[in-house]
Amino acid sequence: MAPFLSVIIPTYNRAEKLEKCLHALREQSLASESFEVLVVDDGSTDSTPKVLERWAKDWNNIKHLHQENAGQGNARNKALRQAQGQVILFIGDDIYGSPDFLLKHTEFHREHPEKEFACLGLTEWDPSQEITPFMEWLTHGGPQFAYHHLKPMEEVSFWYFYTSNISIKKDLLEKESFDPDFKVYGWEDIELGYRLSQRGMKLMYKPEALAHHDHFMSEDSLKDRAFKIGKSAVLFQKKQPAVPVLPSGLKKSVLTVLSSKPILALSFLLKTIFPPLKKMHWFLINKHYFLQGIRSI
Repeated sequence: MAPFLSVIIPTYNRAEKLEKCLHALREQSLASESFEVLVVDDGSTDSTPKVLERWAKDWNNIKHLHQENAGQGNARNKALRQAQGQVILFIGDDIYGSPDFLLKHTEFHREHPEKEFACLGLTEWDPSQEITPFMEWLTHGGPQFAYHHLKPMEEVSFWYFYTSNISIKKDLLEKESFDPDFKVYGWEDIELGYRLSQRGMKLMYKPEALAHHDHFMSEDSLKDRAFKIGKSAVLFQKKQPAVPVLPSGLKKSVLTVLSSKPILALSFLLKTIFPPLKKMHWFLINKHYFLQGIRSI
């Protein structure tokens, strides 16, 4: 009998974290025959292939696929074509589900069998890692997640289509998939979420479907991250012109001035003197490199 749930995980050169991810899935409270796990190795050059071979021998739930490095969107599409479950759960290789993680996603879809209903779970930082003030800002006011705006079991917009922890009926995904044109980080999940919303997707927030994110991030990572998001935003705007994501007019002028090098230098000095201003400095750095990414196209 086919499993009810298919968990799809793209992975690239994170063998150690992938092991932890798979351990968390094998220890789930949900009956093992109710789900399958499809892991797509996106051309890893570390020990990932050996890890997956070993897991496939020891655990019948897992299927491992391989592709030349083509990005996580293509990896998810590859797994989606082979998934047998009625419901598809997308997570990352550095996402560790809580013991009832799969059960909560399953309960949601049993309670809401209509194909339009999708479930957004809660992703928090993995408590075993150091969680810095910068990381707290990323998820509470910064560009990472915005769960703090949501209420349990409310319908949320496609802007919250976070593929770290989200489940969708396979039937709703039959005519939509991740756009392979997105080659760098950012926007590919939101762009798919928008297309699914146009097909009637009702995305509901269920924080009990809890997972933890094992990904330490430093201030130094913000430059590259924001730059890539800016580049991808240009592609998103071309794909979906009805959704305004690129700043224009007065907003663009204000952001350009606020994130200029002289203002950045001043904000750096101020946050050194008065640490509570760090959040303002991070915000300006993020916008500075986001605009640079836009201009690079």
